[in-house]
Order: sequence, then structure tokens, then C-alpha cells
Amino acid sequence: MILRIAAAVALIAGFGALAAYLHMMGRLPTSSAAEKHLRRMKDRVAQPAAAAPTSYDAIAALPKSRPLPEYAPLERAAVSLEGYVQSVVRASDDDLHLEIVPVPRMPGEPRAPYVTGEITPQWRRGSANWNYARLVEAFRPILGGVTPWPKGTRRVRLTGWLLYDSEYESKPAVYGPQRLSSWELHPVTRIDLWSDSLRGFVEYPR
Repeated sequence: MILRIAAAVALIAGFGALAAYLHMMGRLPTSSAAEKHLRRMKDRVAQPAAAAPTSYDAIAALPKSRPLPEYAPLERAAVSLEGYVQSVVRASDDDLHLEIVPVPRMPGEPRAPYVTGEITPQWRRGSANWNYARLVEAFRPILGGVTPWPKGTRRVRLTGWLLYDSEYESKPAVYGPQRLSSWELHPVTRIDLWSDSLRGFVEYPR
């Protein structure tokens, strides 16, 4: 009897965990239009035909807490943002979560306010370079590597689709004040690294 009860509890817990995952991924039949739209935007695999340079202030000024028809048109644009990646974290949905900041960071310094970039599994699949270990080596973050990089973070230019992740509006206490905006570069579709010898950016190939 005890084993049967334990099995039933485990089964219920498993269904609950699956339902929670599908809800997070926007793939439940009961998911809202905004949740389903968010999943479609996160799963994009198209390379943008063009990307406009943007700034941290411009991203912070994008509209928030607006209905889907008002912000969805803005997500048709791709942008490029220059800065430094202070942290690389593998998220629960297997995205690589990047914290992009406007100033270089050195080991031991506190995290600075950041814009989020996400490198999704679809963009890493089949790539020799866009994997966790190689990207940490390329970005030299202060958080995410095994050991600190003595020279600090590396200058980068990231290109990606604009995406409004509304969950960050509803949980500010969870995600903290350091996140500048609920708008992200998601997915990141191109990475350029600064070359001191060439005095310019060089594409980091997939």
C-alpha cells in the first residue's frame, strides 16, 4: 500500500512538473495568446536581413506593460548592441543567458546594470564555436567561467531580434533591479569580437 501511494504521488508530481514546464514554454492548450507569441519569438531561426545599431538607453525606453498588438510590431526589428558580457548562465530552457553591459568589468567587481541577450539551442545546434565553453572563452565574463579572466571582459557587438519578455514585468523582486529592461536580444544571431590588432570588430563564426 505504501509503495502504491508513493508511486501515485510521484506520478502526480511528474505531471505537475511537466505542466509547469509546458506552461513556462507557452505550449499548453490553455496558454494565452501572449505566451504562445512569446514562444514563437524565442524560437526564431531566421537570420535578420538588417540590424540597426541601438543603445542601452534606447532599449530601456522601449514600451512596457502594453498589450500584445502594441509591442509585437517592434519585435520584427533586429538590432546590434556593443558592450561587454559580464555573465554567462545556462538557463532552465537551455538558452545561454548573457548580461550585456556598456563598460568593461574586472574580476571582483560587482555586476553592472545590463541588457539581456539569449543564445538559443536552435542557434547553437551544429556549431563548433557557439557552445558554452567556447563562448565563455570568447567573452571572458566575470561570472560563468571556472576561473576569473585576469584581463577582464572583452569588447563585443551582439546582433539579434528584439523580444519583449513580459514575465520580467510581473516578477521584479525575483530578477532584481540590475536588469535594465524586459526587452532582450533574443535570439542572438551574430557575434562580433573586438580585435585590438585590427582596431575593429571581427565576426565570431558559428
